[in-house]
Amino acid sequence: MTRERILITVKTYPTLSRKYGETVCTAGVREDGSWLRLYPVPFRRLDEREQYRKFDWIECDLVKSRSDPRPETRHPSELKQLRAVAHLDTEDNWRERRRLLLQTAKVYTRLQPLIEGAKANALSLAVFKPARIAGFVSEEEEREWNPEKLAEMRNRADQGEMFGEEAWRETFRVVPKQPYSFSYQFEDADGRASEMQILDWEVGALYWNCVRQHGGDESAALAKVRAKYFDTFLKTDLHFFLGTTQEFHFRAPNPWVIIGVFAIPHERQGELFQNV
Repeated sequence: MTRERILITVKTYPTLSRKYGETVCTAGVREDGSWLRLYPVPFRRLDEREQYRKFDWIECDLVKSRSDPRPETRHPSELKQLRAVAHLDTEDNWRERRRLLLQTAKVYTRLQPLIEGAKANALSLAVFKPARIAGFVSEEEEREWNPEKLAEMRNRADQGEMFGEEAWRETFRVVPKQPYSFSYQFEDADGRASEMQILDWEVGALYWNCVRQHGGDESAALAKVRAKYFDTFLKTDLHFFLGTTQEFHFRAPNPWVIIGVFAIPHERQGELFQNV
């Protein structure tokens, strides 16, 4: 067991697990820029004081995963330890976020080293800078969770196996499944074209907020999501936080997906000279 200090940069949209119920994959970097993945985390079941935001520093005891072979994956030893101890703000044009995530952490510009690294089980989390964004795609998906997995999960919840807290067992409601998936089409520094799905919680939350704002109009909501992720974010120094999924880590031709979008403002001219 190791005590770690982690800057949370990733929270994925909740998924369903027969074993753990509704879970979120969170990930972040240590102060030396190396990555850690915290999984599973039943985020919505955490007490309000225990929940954390992206770019919060948290400190907790972590245990190496026995069921997930990916090198960065850890289990929190106690969920109640998952509390924010500080927050890294955007002061001075995101100076500290830029220093830690784009200067201290390694930034990849080519996909081939990432694919080879995953196959060798050397890494499963990374910062990536695309050379060119070619498109933003939304595709309709199944609108309901897998009924067998959902039934098994609810049965375990009803029997008290999944929740230690009676209040949660009685009030548990599954998060709505996203009816659309969102992906970026891009090229890397070698000119290699790829399309990667975005699993970030924020894109799902934005979609649902836009649906509500437009009275259920899905077309208007999709246009709003595209406007932010394509029109607005392309004006920034856009980077991706990439991760592999456990299921496809070893066997997919390219196991990487976008688990977070880092739309950092471009450096100002004065800052460029200061960094020389």
